Amino acid sequence: MKIAYVLNTYPQPSHSFIRREIHALERAGFGVLRLAMRRFDDVLVDPANEAERQRTEYVLARGLPRVMGVFLRRVGAHPRGVMRAFGLAMRMARNAGGNPLRPFAYLLEAGYVAQRCIDEGVRHVHCHFGTNAPAIALLAQAMGGPQYSFTVHGPEEFDSPKALSLGLKIRDAAFAVGVSQFGRSQLCRWAGFDDWHKIKVVQCGIEPWVFPAVTAMPVQPPLRLITIGRFVQQKGQMTLVQAMALLKDSHPNIHLTLVGDGAMRDDLEKAIRAAGLINRITLTGWVDETRVNTELAASHAIVMPSFAEGLPMVVMEAMASGRPVISTYVAGIPELVTPDCGWLVPAGDAAALAAVLAELAALDPARMAQMGLVARDRVLQRHDVDVEAAKLARHIRAAAG
Repeated sequence: MKIAYVLNTYPQPSHSFIRREIHALERAGFGVLRLAMRRFDDVLVDPANEAERQRTEYVLARGLPRVMGVFLRRVGAHPRGVMRAFGLAMRMARNAGGNPLRPFAYLLEAGYVAQRCIDEGVRHVHCHFGTNAPAIALLAQAMGGPQYSFTVHGPEEFDSPKALSLGLKIRDAAFAVGVSQFGRSQLCRWAGFDDWHKIKVVQCGIEPWVFPAVTAMPVQPPLRLITIGRFVQQKGQMTLVQAMALLKDSHPNIHLTLVGDGAMRDDLEKAIRAAGLINRITLTGWVDETRVNTELAASHAIVMPSFAEGLPMVVMEAMASGRPVISTYVAGIPELVTPDCGWLVPAGDAAALAAVLAELAALDPARMAQMGLVARDRVLQRHDVDVEAAKLARHIRAAAG
């Protein structure tokens, strides 16, 4: 069966979970056409992401004349559908309250996507995130293209569901997906009750063969902690810096590695300098998947002090590496992190976070390793990418008849 993945900007450094899902569907026998609106033009340090970029067709890179020409083919073939798509585009634009020209851009992109899917024999379109991509898939469907579904991760989509027309996108979709029960509940908030049955749970997955065995815990001291993610407010790294500052004198043998980059890097570096933590906190920038796994192997635990999340892939990867987790009572995280494999604290509470870091520092190494083994077993049982992709495949096949 031929399907298409329609995405906005793909692949990006944080999109490894989409790549893994696509590859799992291909192993299951699906042909997958990758259609992205825009190319991510920065460096992709992970070779797997670069290979995925080479396999992706970029709509806007085709140039306006070609995209317009393909759109006009749709106008000629399905004029009533194009008119319906125009009405839907205007409705979404009113909900967003934004640029009045955006609906016309979406229509052109959707016309191209619809025609390419028809030409390639695509029977179903799947999107990730509740933003641009499912809007284009919805319009493409109205123009005679295939049915669509989409996965919502959060938290951004849950911050502005009306502006994103989530209810409309769910109504017209074959089905919609949350990555946790919490995520599904948030989609139900904005869907009509009659559409609740279309809202599924398909969790993001890891590739178990990437984590064939638990790596031994480093010999203490120091206690080595790691956090991985974009440097943005919602990830809560500043709270972690504050917690480290609270432990500066009482726990000198704790070291933190911040893997990632982003808009808050300057603020984080200033806070680290001001707290006198330059020798205790290392910033690596973006690194490839191999380096991430190396950093995990060199750590005792992962800390994710997030204010808002979906269900972080990096927590899954750390658990698969046999590392306990310290995180927050946010979104789908409590569905995965339980007391036998980690700790949860209130988001934004630096004192509570510092207390848990101190508890971890005092933990018997054997107990720490046992928690890591429980974490590994739990995530491998719940988040095998082939198992989760098989769920998505069943929903796609059922919807496509």
